[in-house]
Amino acid sequence: MYWCKVAQTEKEFDAIAQLNYETFVEEIPQHEPNTMKRKVDRFHQENTYLVVYKGTELIGMLAFRDQRPFSIDEKIGEVEQYLPKEICTKLCEIRLLAVKKQYRTGRVLLRLTQALNAFAYEKGYSAAVISGTTREEKLYKQMGFTQFAPAVGTAEAMFLPMVLTRQQFEQSLQQKLAQESFTFYPGPVKQQGAIMYSEMSHRSQAFQSLYERMRSKLLELSNAAHIATLVGTGTLANEVMLGQLKAQKVGHGLILTNGEFGERLHKQAERWSLDFDVVTQEWGSAFDLQSLEALLQTGSYQWLLMVHGETSTGTCNDLEGILQLVKRYNLKLCVDCISSFGAMPFSLAECYLATAVSGKAIGALSGLSFVFSQQLVEPSSTIPAYLDLANYQQGVIPSTLPAVLIGNVVNALQAYPARYCQLQQHYEALLQLPFMDYRLATTAYPMILTIQCPRKLTNLSTDLKLNGLFVHGDSEYLRNRNFIQLSVIQPDFELALSRLHDLLTYYEQTVDE
Repeated sequence: MYWCKVAQTEKEFDAIAQLNYETFVEEIPQHEPNTMKRKVDRFHQENTYLVVYKGTELIGMLAFRDQRPFSIDEKIGEVEQYLPKEICTKLCEIRLLAVKKQYRTGRVLLRLTQALNAFAYEKGYSAAVISGTTREEKLYKQMGFTQFAPAVGTAEAMFLPMVLTRQQFEQSLQQKLAQESFTFYPGPVKQQGAIMYSEMSHRSQAFQSLYERMRSKLLELSNAAHIATLVGTGTLANEVMLGQLKAQKVGHGLILTNGEFGERLHKQAERWSLDFDVVTQEWGSAFDLQSLEALLQTGSYQWLLMVHGETSTGTCNDLEGILQLVKRYNLKLCVDCISSFGAMPFSLAECYLATAVSGKAIGALSGLSFVFSQQLVEPSSTIPAYLDLANYQQGVIPSTLPAVLIGNVVNALQAYPARYCQLQQHYEALLQLPFMDYRLATTAYPMILTIQCPRKLTNLSTDLKLNGLFVHGDSEYLRNRNFIQLSVIQPDFELALSRLHDLLTYYEQTVDE
């Protein structure tokens, strides 16, 4: 198996120096020989090295550097004089591109190209320049590079100034490399079937029939009495839920937070000027039901708001336990089920309000959100019509609903109830991989797994991306805590898992050395 990573260990740096010597001293007579048979680059401290492995053998490399002057500047002058202004906004230089002779194959080239472009995109470079040896001109062109200035050097070591732009990559290589890629995102979900109903009017009888099929299945899965369908994200559904608390003047409440999305609910509630207290728990840890009951015994609360599946940590909060408490003390329970609905079976029959979306565990396109409720509500004159739950209940369609999204959800829902078992199996298989013992949540659910990376895994998210394996780690709250997340909801999960298993097996051996 060929795979890439950012070099970080002393053993890797020694192998780089050895390959550097073999290529640029022995094969290309660019530097003087030495008895150590190692060549440490003069910009070593400024370089970021991408290396390619076969199994656990380091067989190739290239170096990124963005500090000026570039080495190619020293050969031909500032490269900007030869290049269009629009591609010079953020340049980097690639140097020391080398692969052991016996491994100079198309497969290795593809893997290095994938890593090169993933890294360049990650850092926001507009173009990469390189001094390419004329001996490997064909290789550079296969990677998408084009010559932009006359060749320079000596007869023994002649070099071509070449450039690879984002546009060149997208036109020539992106589609090919996309076939090598897999995502572990918790949404959006890759769609493998045809996208249908794009021309169906939301006022037609055919649409009404399709819409009722969706509503009926969602009510069956949730055990809720009513459902409202909105065009928008989970944030919109939560706004509608909070707007109802405001409109119904339900009194003093309690909000539970133990992650990013609980905190987000808290901020939304503040904007609605709701009257509430907050119980804040450490991210990834469960709520203490005895402590909650002690609070509820005061009799000062009329409603409780919580997140069921806390996406940020992969924590499944105890919906059933908290439901028993709020029933005992006659509170209205409002629940964000955006990440958990469709991941596992549970009932919303006794929840006052609850929210979900199309583009998470259900596996459909993003774009629809749902508000489940126990009872019909009266229209409100105090909140905007678009956020008034009454406008959407009982199957009312107050504004355009895209039939393409409704039909897509209907198709996705055909996988239930079997999908519950499938996602559970996916999650259990994920737990068998290396490094999964760094998972954060003490109580989890089969949708997403969050791991908190130790120092040796600092580059793991980037390294996976170099190999076409995209995990969720770019959100600010994840980066700040060194979290990465892997979801099990994508339709090609089995293929992705096999690829990830092979890579992590080798990766574990290299980072532990």
